[in-house]
Amino acid sequence: MEYKKLIELAIDARDNMTYTPYSHFNVGCAVEMEDGSVYTGGNIEIASYSPTNCAERTAIFKAVSEGKREIKKIAVVGDSDYTFPCGVCRQVIREFSKNPEIIVANSTEDYKIFGMEEILPHSFGPEDLDGDENDRK
Repeated sequence: MEYKKLIELAIDARDNMTYTPYSHFNVGCAVEMEDGSVYTGGNIEIASYSPTNCAERTAIFKAVSEGKREIKKIAVVGDSDYTFPCGVCRQVIREFSKNPEIIVANSTEDYKIFGMEEILPHSFGPEDLDGDENDRK
């Protein structure tokens, strides 16, 4: 999928799929899996903040819950200038791809593309554990 279309889906998720009654900081995400399927999500917060779920994890967990395991591209759009995935989301992205294209956008015309090594250098992933990486279900 072209970058602009993925960004449009992330913008739509930001504008229509978030639940942010406390921070009012909306983030949308669209993730394209290796098979071409696309999942979207918005951030969801609750009063005690700790169990809040970021847009990236919402979209990725939707994909994983449907059996998808390999991220190809992920677009993130927030309410601030270039909203990057948080540390937890970076680790979740890494779990499901060694080097996806990470698109951080303000609009379909204003975006930057990063690799995993750029936003999470020296990462720890499934292959660092004993056992066969293919054992993941």
